[in-house]
Parts: sequence; C-alpha cells; structure tokens
Amino acid sequence: MEAGAAHFPDPSGLEPCPYLPAAAADLTAACLEPAGRERGAAFYRLALAYAQSLWLQGFPARALLLINRAMGCAVHAHDSVLDAYPLPYQAAAWLLVHHREGQFIGNPRRHWQHLATRMVEPRRELRTWRAWACWHLACTAMPEMPGDAIQISREGVREPDPAEIHANLVRLGLPGEVSLWQAALDICRSR
Repeated sequence: MEAGAAHFPDPSGLEPCPYLPAAAADLTAACLEPAGRERGAAFYRLALAYAQSLWLQGFPARALLLINRAMGCAVHAHDSVLDAYPLPYQAAAWLLVHHREGQFIGNPRRHWQHLATRMVEPRRELRTWRAWACWHLACTAMPEMPGDAIQISREGVREPDPAEIHANLVRLGLPGEVSLWQAALDICRSR
C-alpha cells in the first residue's frame, strides 16, 4: 500500500446479514431519496437495504447507524414490510457478532447509551427504550466495551436492567417486539 493511502476494510467474502433485505453492495445515501421526508414503512425498507449494502462494503459501524434510523421509523403493526423485515434487533445483534476484526465498529455500547440519553421527538419514549434495548445487545455481545462513565457520573445516567427494558418494550413497542429483542439477545450470547 502506498504511504498515505487510505485503508479500507477488505469486504471480500462477507456473508450478507440474513436479517436484512438483499441489496447491491454499492448503494449510497441517494438510495434513501425515494422516501422523501416520510419516515414510515418506505424509508424503513430502504434504510435496511442500505444497512445491508454498507455491511457488504465492510462498514459495520455505518450499517448499525442505518439500523438505528430504521428503528426510529413510524412503522405500525399492520405495515406489510414488517412481515418480511421485522424490527431489526436481530440484524443489529448479527452485525455485532459477525463483524470482522479490523473493521471499524466503534463502541456500540457507548453509542447506544448516548442515543438513549439524548433522544428527541418524534416518538421519543419508544425510541429511547429501543436504544436501551440495543445498548443491552451491545453489552451482551461485547462486554469488553466500556460505557461512558463520564456521562454517567456528570449527568446521573442510570443504566436500565433487562427487566426494565423488557417492561417498556411491552408497554410501548409493537406486538412481538420483545420476542424479537430476546431472539437478538440469544444471537449476542452466541459470540
């Protein structure tokens, strides 16, 4: 490699995530444009496809960001996209467990801690608990990753326990959402 040349992960041979839609490995953010400003079912499907593309390009951290965006969409139990692509807890878990050493994944635990504690409208409470649910996935899959102790200390952040996350997903989430999260936890425990 030339001195000063950018180093990108070699994505050759990456297995597609089985919990995301099939997608070409060369999608860009422009693939989200057909949804316009609407953040419902159409954007949800596009965000998941873009996440798959980023995964196949060797960018697991960026793929997780698109999964976050999908989790925040205004999808409803009757939306047919959920039949094919349920809320992507299992996709997030699969990426946490299957990313290759050397691929940048950042610190998902810290990322979801920050997301949960800095959430804004719309659907703030539901989106906060989904972020905490993903935070727990990261804690389970990557226990070596530290939380943001400074934020916890300065802001008095209280990390929820699994029972509290479970109760809030039952209270606020879609039918079957807790089961999806629990199946994702099983994936994380397999690491």
